[in-house]
This record gives sequence, C-alpha cells and structure tokens, in this order.
Amino acid sequence: MIDDNLIQALGDELFDALQSGTSLAPLTERYHDLTLDQAYRISLRFLQRREAAGQRVIGKKIGVTSKAVQEMLNVHQPDFGFLTDAMSVPDGSAVSMAEHRLVQPRAEGEIAFILAADLNGPGVTASDVLAATEWVVPCFEIVDSRIRDWQIAIEDTVADNASCGVFALGSGRINPRTVDLASVELTMTKNGAPAGSGLGSAVQGHPCEAVAWLANTLGKLGIPFRKGEIILSGALAPLVPVAAGDRFAMNITGLGSASLTFTD
Repeated sequence: MIDDNLIQALGDELFDALQSGTSLAPLTERYHDLTLDQAYRISLRFLQRREAAGQRVIGKKIGVTSKAVQEMLNVHQPDFGFLTDAMSVPDGSAVSMAEHRLVQPRAEGEIAFILAADLNGPGVTASDVLAATEWVVPCFEIVDSRIRDWQIAIEDTVADNASCGVFALGSGRINPRTVDLASVELTMTKNGAPAGSGLGSAVQGHPCEAVAWLANTLGKLGIPFRKGEIILSGALAPLVPVAAGDRFAMNITGLGSASLTFTD
C-alpha cells in the first residue's frame, strides 16, 4: 500500500541519494503498483527537500521526447520535472562530478525557451508557446538518474525529477520568430569526435509542441509557467555518456553553440 508516509519517505530517499552521490534500486521494482500520480507526488517531496536546502525553482523541463531517447531508455512517453538554480552551470565551464554529485551522467543537446509571459495550461498551443517566448537558446542538459543503472520506467524518472542533473545555456539569445525551430540541426562532439546530431523536429514534431505538452501537463496539476522561467524542450539526439576528462561542444544552426568540460 503506497500511502502518504511512503511517498514522503521515497522523496526523502531520492534527496538523500542526490546528496550522497549514490543510486537506488528502481522504485517500480520495489513497488509494482506505483502510479504516475504517486510518482509526481514523490517528486514534489524531492523538490520540497531541495527548496528547504536553499534551492530556488527557475524553470521546468520535459524529457524523453524523441523516439531515439525513448528507445534508448525504454520509456515511451515524456517525463517532466523542475529546474533549480543549483542545477545551472555556466556555458564553457568545467563541471566537477563530485561537487554536483553526478553518478551516471549523460549529455544531451536541446533548445531552451526563456519566457516573456506566463503560460497557464491546459489549453496551451504551440502558437501560444511561440508568442510567450522571449528567447530560444542552445542548451546542454546533463541528465543523471538516481535510479541504479538507468533501469527506469516512466514512474521512476518522474519521481526522480525527470532525471535532471545540471544544465548550461549557451550565450546566444535568438528571437524564436526569426527561425524555423523544427528544421534547426544540432551537431555535438565529444573530445573532438562526432557524438550525435538531430533536428528540432525530433521533439514531438516541433519544440513548441513539446513545451505546450509540458505546459498543459503541469497545468492540470495546478502548476503554471512563469515569466522569466527557463523551459527545456527535450533532447534532439541520443544521450551520450559522460566521464571525468570529457569535453563536449555543440552547435544548433541559427541558434548558436555551447560547451562543457568535466572533472573529477
């Protein structure tokens, strides 16, 4: 029986795993009747613990949006989570694996939206997203699962705040109405070698569609998008494993570039 006490305890387990840089057995392996709604409530407890530790919500994210990532993770619907200020790292910086408590990180390139106006779902359309967006930005998200060996079902990754580790926004700021976001192309390198590519259309046909889905999904839960928030729209190419010493760079046509290096 999954009751409120267990939901709180599982959120605390995930927070403790984050703090200690460790991983847990899959929640769905331990609790076969875990529902998506319960997983979301676990994620809220996880977020509550982060906020109590001094972190501040600065945006939201959608993940597992492209077919390539869904097949890689064997999760066949998008997940969603919250971004906090502690997850943000500067473009071009060296990211310490130990400092950020990264356990099994993977890199993905995507488009971030910076909002000029609130969005309140349900009922948000891709056109609404475009109208409410001030800038689009190339973004590295370093996903990291607190679930052992990435053995995740959708309930596991939702409970684990959509497997978010850290993210870095590129320096460019592009008006989204001046570029066709479905046709932009990502190219990524790892230590100078090609490490993946993909089009904007990889995420639900258009990045604005992905953001609209997220606005409507969270809107049904009573959570709006706020002016100034950062919204991550999902990976354009398969995830790439990260280890200390790795150097990643990416470019998205018409939007610009970003880079990160990783240390112990």
